Amino acid sequence: MSEWFDRCRKYTLTDAKTGFEINFAGMNFTDADLEKLTPLFAKANAGIAAIEKGEIKNPDEQRKVTHFTDRITYCTSPLYEAVEKFAAEVRSGNITGSTGRPFTAVAVNGIGGSALGPQLLQFAVNGPYWNELSAEVRKNGLKIYFLDNTDSAEFADLCQVMDPETTLHLVVSKSGGTQETKNNMIAMERFYAARGLDFGRHAVAVTMKGSKLDKYAAEKKFLASFEMADSIGGRTSESAIVGHVPAALTGIDFKNFIAGFLRMDELTRNTDAFKNPAMMLSAMWYIAGAGKGDRNMVIVPYSDRLVLLSRYLQQLVMESLGKELDLDGKVCHQGLNVFGNKGGTDAHAFIQQLNDGRDDFFATFIELLADAQKIDLGDGKVMGDYLHGFCAGLTEALRSKKRQTISIKLPKLTVFELGMVIALYERAVAIYAEFININAFHQPGVQAYKLAATGELELKSKLDAAFQAMSGFKGDAAAVADKAGVPEQAAAVEGWLRRMAANGGVKAEFNGSVWIYTIN
Repeated sequence: MSEWFDRCRKYTLTDAKTGFEINFAGMNFTDADLEKLTPLFAKANAGIAAIEKGEIKNPDEQRKVTHFTDRITYCTSPLYEAVEKFAAEVRSGNITGSTGRPFTAVAVNGIGGSALGPQLLQFAVNGPYWNELSAEVRKNGLKIYFLDNTDSAEFADLCQVMDPETTLHLVVSKSGGTQETKNNMIAMERFYAARGLDFGRHAVAVTMKGSKLDKYAAEKKFLASFEMADSIGGRTSESAIVGHVPAALTGIDFKNFIAGFLRMDELTRNTDAFKNPAMMLSAMWYIAGAGKGDRNMVIVPYSDRLVLLSRYLQQLVMESLGKELDLDGKVCHQGLNVFGNKGGTDAHAFIQQLNDGRDDFFATFIELLADAQKIDLGDGKVMGDYLHGFCAGLTEALRSKKRQTISIKLPKLTVFELGMVIALYERAVAIYAEFININAFHQPGVQAYKLAATGELELKSKLDAAFQAMSGFKGDAAAVADKAGVPEQAAAVEGWLRRMAANGGVKAEFNGSVWIYTIN
């Protein structure tokens, strides 16, 4: 047997029960490197145990972290039953909109984890053309759309295709104050009101009990309001209520999805680091990036249905691990960059750089062994043979250049296998956070951007007020800012003026060196 084959045998973890397999042999490490991590393995085991015992593991917000443990009992909970009952009543036509017509579609209004997880699940399980299938083929599962940004184009695109009378709106916001989600809800309410429709009779909330959204849902008589746990963050909420409601409305077997999570949770609770897929995965990240995230994480699933996985992992990994301060308050600037595509499309996209360019990454290939359909190409091979050949060939090409790789094999792609993959990365993130001593469960950088955005929006209000008395005023951005009483914010004022000019609020002319604005 070859030395490479021996290394693959030694550093591959296989779950015989499910067929899940992860191979670390393509990473640049030795047994001695792993032995050096023994103290970190012990620290991580203790940290994960503390999470599952219910200790405070988000100290900045004084919160427990319960996504690992809540899902153990979720499928036997009253909340699970309430969601399943509600979804069944909607799909059967017993719960209708304000005009009495049955619902045929759901629009999920949320941002970050409130949208990325449901989008990944829907695309992976139901595929990209779900909404084009007949109700009979969908077994009355609702069509599904997403509003996940405060972009008027996205809103307009949805309004072009949806029938407002038969569309259910799922508003997802933990605090109830998420601005992007709130904007879409307000706009949609006005859209419905303009057509004489009661938006509340078309709306469902997923939020914390007692939140602004929960109170608003009660006031407006939403069809339902389902409680979101304070101890589960958006990026780890796909196995909870956030993932469940849209899945149930489209007919996805959420219980089997959770079963996949629970199987991987079982495997990744193993305190023997060398038998724990998540512990080993975290060790690879740590060794490859010298404990500082010095290498990019490339995610390449050889499956069209998993094309959204890299986007999902961007949030899970980068929002969790990208931190300025460690748990001791010391500046650390930690994090892991994540990007990806789908194989073999990637071979015509960014593989050229991975193979010949900067050696600043490690690539994770995810392969499905069973074909969705056996398509005979007449040359003794089926289409899936080529996909496997491209995956194996790329892995070998990168190895020949001493580029680092991890390989994951799944027997097939169902909700169960997807649950396993998500659970693997959730656990690896929590373990890696223990390695580098950071809080993986808060997001101060996100809060900082929201505060900065609030300042920008307050400036817009000041300009609107000042412009009431500035009709006909003409000048460059500096002159406008000075006249409006905010001379120190001239650069930001220019940004607003350019936007206003594009939308008819002011006139703009370029004089060869600067823009000159005339206030309408």
